[in-house]
Amino acid sequence: MEFSLYFLLPFAAFFILFPLSLALMFKPKSKISGLPPGKTGYPFIGESYDFLSNGWKGQPEKFITERMAKFSPQAFRTSLFGAPTIVMCSAPGNKFLFSNENRLVTAWWPSSIDKVFPSSTQTSSNDEMRKMRKLLPQFLRAEALHKYIGIMDGIAQKHLNSDWENKKVVEVFPLSKLYTFWLACRLFISVEDPKHVAEFLEPFELLAAGMFSIPIDLPGTPLNRAVKASNLIRKQLLTIIKQRKLDLAENRASPTQDILSHMLLTPDEDGRFMKEMDIADKILGLLVGGHDTASATITFIIKYLAELPEVYEKVYQEQMKVAESKAEGELLNWEDVQKMKYSWNVACEVLRLAPPLPGAFREAISDFMYAGFSIPKGWKLYWSAHSTHRNHQYFPEPEKFDPSRFDGNGPAPYTYVPFGGGPRMCPGKEYARLEVLAFMHNLVKRFRWEKVIPDEKIVVNPMPVPEKGLPIRLYRHQR
Repeated sequence: MEFSLYFLLPFAAFFILFPLSLALMFKPKSKISGLPPGKTGYPFIGESYDFLSNGWKGQPEKFITERMAKFSPQAFRTSLFGAPTIVMCSAPGNKFLFSNENRLVTAWWPSSIDKVFPSSTQTSSNDEMRKMRKLLPQFLRAEALHKYIGIMDGIAQKHLNSDWENKKVVEVFPLSKLYTFWLACRLFISVEDPKHVAEFLEPFELLAAGMFSIPIDLPGTPLNRAVKASNLIRKQLLTIIKQRKLDLAENRASPTQDILSHMLLTPDEDGRFMKEMDIADKILGLLVGGHDTASATITFIIKYLAELPEVYEKVYQEQMKVAESKAEGELLNWEDVQKMKYSWNVACEVLRLAPPLPGAFREAISDFMYAGFSIPKGWKLYWSAHSTHRNHQYFPEPEKFDPSRFDGNGPAPYTYVPFGGGPRMCPGKEYARLEVLAFMHNLVKRFRWEKVIPDEKIVVNPMPVPEKGLPIRLYRHQR
């Protein structure tokens, strides 16, 4: 039986205060010379609390920009999620990390990720992610993406009909998550029933909130809730997987209908098929990656369109030209999406100001030098979108919303990195573009809107979201 949180408070206090008291007695000092300047904070906790709390306060860039100003604009030393870490800053830092993937650095994930996504084969998250990236290309190739556009358009229409129409006020963030999750379920595992999708979505919120958290797995902590949520989702996925195996055996399902069928029927290089639990883990990761970031982006697009009527009007005019070229009931196609250039510029500016992926970790696989600093083998490295996205050196008037930044060739290389870069650039970038534009098209055709809470706070946990979910008041177009 689970202990109550109240009972655990004394123990939690001990685990938090004991390291703090040690820190006061023994100030941590680096034994390695030539490291970038910085501080590592308290034992075990490091500066993780500062890193996370700035996001909770709605200022995720503050942790990075303050230390860049205090220590070095090229790189600084810290400790995050239980690991000594060097934050690589600015476009040269991004270029260095992205260009040296698998030569000097490799991907690394905090221990919280391994707890949420344990592998039954006992391999690391990094190995599992590498396997996953090999599986994805055929599902994200041009022919497949062309086919997905009509599906995305159809689901956007169904979603707006069921959850937006005939309502005066809606809460944007949970609804945008429902749309992107519905789409991911449809394309990855062929689950389309809205009630099933909605029930399936609930534990994903707990999982997302605890993935990047202080690595303390005690009852009541975000990490513990995320682990429990991931176990619940796996059980549901295993049920779907077992049923799909039966359907494939009896020709009630197609071998090519989605990524689940492919995983069940495709052996590895040694002729072995994936275990059901490994498939559940990989599908779980895909569902997280396939809906979370896009839903945050859609939410902020709606936020900025409410605040900037002149931008909304340009998006509306562009989307109506597309709509007027379509026959009654005809779904969007690839050519239609290519006409949505201004709308995508708007989405790109949203991704600059509120990147759903604020950064990612790497690990040094050998000793090397960067900007005159020593980087030891085994140390973790972190690149941050905020070090360039809001940097006036790369983006004049960085706080101003200006979609024209993406006209022509767009921003300079390595300054705009919402999808990462190099060999590990997000493989779902084009998928995300299509699902965002399909939703924008259907939403602006139907509605104008205004924010219910004019100055709603933005928090980051682990992605940026409006604190109250962005309630808006809808106004149906009369035409």
